[in-house]
Amino acid sequence: MPDETKNLEKYREKRSPDRTPEPFSEGASPSGRLYVMQKHAARNLHYDLRLELDGTLKSWAVPKDPSYDQTVKRAAFMVEDHPVEYATFEGVIPKGNYGAGEVIVWDRGVWVPLEDPHEGLEKGKLLFELRGHRLRGRWTLVKVKRGENEWLLIKERDALEGSDRDTFQHDSVVTGRTLEDLRSGRSREAVLLERIDELDVPTRAPNVDDVGLMLAETRRDPFDDDGWVFELKYDGYRVLGARQARGVALRSRNGNDMTRALPEIADALARLPYGDFIVDGEVVVHDEAGLPSFQRLQKRARLTRSLDIQRAAAELPATLYVFDLLAFAGRDLRGLPLTERKALLRDLLPSTGVLRYSDHIVGRGKAFFELAESMQLEGIMGKRADSPYRAGRSREWVKIRASRVDDFAVIGLKSSKNAPGTYGSLYIAQYDGDRLVYAGSVGTGLMPKHVEEILARAGDAIDRPPIEGLPKAAADRWVEPVAVVEVRYLERTEAGQLRHPVFLRVRDDKSASECVMPVDAAAEEPAAPAPATSEPPRQRPPERRVRFTNLDKVLWPEDGYTKGDLIEYYRAVSRWMLPYLRDRPIVQTRFPDGIHGKSFFQKDAPEWAPEWLRIETVWSGGSERELRYFIADDLPSLEYLANNASIPLHIWSSRVGSLERPDWCSLDLDPKGAPFENVIRVARAVHDLCERIGLPNFVKTSGSSGLHVLVPLGRQCTHEQARLLGELLARRIVHDLPDIATIARVVSQREGKVYVDYLQNGHGKLLVAPWCVRPLPGAPVSTPLRWSEVKRGLSIGQFTIRTVPARLARWKKDPMAPVLTQTPDLVAALSALNER
Repeated sequence: MPDETKNLEKYREKRSPDRTPEPFSEGASPSGRLYVMQKHAARNLHYDLRLELDGTLKSWAVPKDPSYDQTVKRAAFMVEDHPVEYATFEGVIPKGNYGAGEVIVWDRGVWVPLEDPHEGLEKGKLLFELRGHRLRGRWTLVKVKRGENEWLLIKERDALEGSDRDTFQHDSVVTGRTLEDLRSGRSREAVLLERIDELDVPTRAPNVDDVGLMLAETRRDPFDDDGWVFELKYDGYRVLGARQARGVALRSRNGNDMTRALPEIADALARLPYGDFIVDGEVVVHDEAGLPSFQRLQKRARLTRSLDIQRAAAELPATLYVFDLLAFAGRDLRGLPLTERKALLRDLLPSTGVLRYSDHIVGRGKAFFELAESMQLEGIMGKRADSPYRAGRSREWVKIRASRVDDFAVIGLKSSKNAPGTYGSLYIAQYDGDRLVYAGSVGTGLMPKHVEEILARAGDAIDRPPIEGLPKAAADRWVEPVAVVEVRYLERTEAGQLRHPVFLRVRDDKSASECVMPVDAAAEEPAAPAPATSEPPRQRPPERRVRFTNLDKVLWPEDGYTKGDLIEYYRAVSRWMLPYLRDRPIVQTRFPDGIHGKSFFQKDAPEWAPEWLRIETVWSGGSERELRYFIADDLPSLEYLANNASIPLHIWSSRVGSLERPDWCSLDLDPKGAPFENVIRVARAVHDLCERIGLPNFVKTSGSSGLHVLVPLGRQCTHEQARLLGELLARRIVHDLPDIATIARVVSQREGKVYVDYLQNGHGKLLVAPWCVRPLPGAPVSTPLRWSEVKRGLSIGQFTIRTVPARLARWKKDPMAPVLTQTPDLVAALSALNER
């Protein structure tokens, strides 16, 4: 177990970090500090309580299990500080070593000191709150006078205190393993696999990207039926979680990757002691009362910066309630009855933790519904006990809400009578099969901020209602059914319209196609199970369509190239270009009146951008605000940008998930009056220097007048370090070629030399994307080259919107593509450069 051995070695280190103690500020750290309690079968069975402070883990050995009863005082013996890395250790410490025996992570979370912790340790009384999976509420560590290291662990009086809570599970909150599992070497995976192989399931596990979600129909009233099981309905995001050959993945109901947005869920899945699996569940974020909070979850899901996500994972931790097991150890379990799948799932998960088993009751839907209603939960799910897992909406699964609440597609907006110039109500609808049915209008509860969000999702206005029979003048703005809202109402009329509707929120986790009219309980009884299929049908992904406009608009008047030609070019090179655009903020330069007309930069995506277009929010130091950058991950996104008359596309050197770690260092060889022959000589000198010091390097035309040389970094360093590397290379080239190269930034000081610009390496600095067109006569293209082409006779004008597609038709691979993946030995290269 290499990870466990590594942690054990760190544990053995004697470290006394010279750190300034963290100042205590009451309420300053709502997320608290790391807390962990490990169950440890050393010479004597005990619990190790560890509280992070000043970069180490303050540690106490507690011989007996902690008690929620305040009258029960547990002895706690303070031991040496441990490295923070030891908080993740779970395994067996070999015999002959200090603390030999089995260790599991029995509980973990955060602790919040309620008084100055340094002063508390000094005086012998540490008052704190625990926010773990098993231990919560207020606790005290009190030092006993008779012993130097003897303390007592006592539960403080609060709503959680009481003798009736002393029932603890004995498995790890991380892996589900017990001390006995570690002692015996028993494999949980092997035990589960023996049970699965007795069930005769297919041995072809599905890929998580190919799995379509099984969806429930809406039902109005609860019911009792012994052939059905009932689960709580959580107010969260539906997610498929998987660990497969590519690692851990989290997929939303719309197929979006949520792995980076929910690192604590991804880490919990990664630490389960199994090879591969796919589970289905719902991610929630709890409020202070322990109830799911959709608002807090939305706040989590909309974060994009790594630091913000890491902070939120501590302050607003997410939990995955898992209710189904679809695949395990190369076996496809979807054809098994639901209760069989859930029985396996129960034994696969820890008894508590970040991953929680969604339990159920059998048959008693009405009583269970009343319980959910009394707890102010969203409602319940009813599932036929013998139902297989099939993609798409099914009557074998039903959702029953605790109040009459449902999701609706927005089809129109009506102006407000009280506030002219604003919209005050929405026209909404649901699907009945493939037919869109009008459900009335809603204005109560609607705020201007909601209208802004709806307009951003709904897109441009359309000429007529999307439902036939509605008067065109009824709404002031008709829109395509794209934006989804949640509405509470008293009842429906016979015509299907809502009585006393109240707007609740915008749903950003659902598509309009999921807004389906509920089944009438009086007319519909639960349907008989349909025959299982060997391959579940895939869900239809949301439509990604660009409405092209003014395709005949001439953008290059000398050449006659139109916006339609620009779009066709980007379509032709999309396979080559998209790898450079994916996951990178894009800055557009738009030329609505052609290359000689007025142009403007656009970093901030407008509110009317299509819902399906990926937009990431990034803080801009220059603008002193967050900007909404376009991200072009696919062809429709690229088509959308081209339809905006965005001729050049400028990209960051870093990706959204690692904005401070660039993929490359660039040198821009700008002639500004110098002969192009000298640009070629300087480029060859950069190439030769990089080759001699072991740095891979790639070249492309700028599409304007010079060449760009890119050195891959593999996200190993910061932007500042990338700039320093570029400066070292540039200075060496200027030293070697003083007659034709310079790093003088002011044009008048360059004396007709090639400017070797290394300053375009930095946070937010831009590079014109490979394969993109430039707004110059002839429509030149910034084109990657083979180094063998960088020689006398090379001309920027060789590569244009007309010639590049034909050039690519002859190529099998992009000579610059490795700049996105290579990870050179930068230390060795810098050492070699230093020697020169």
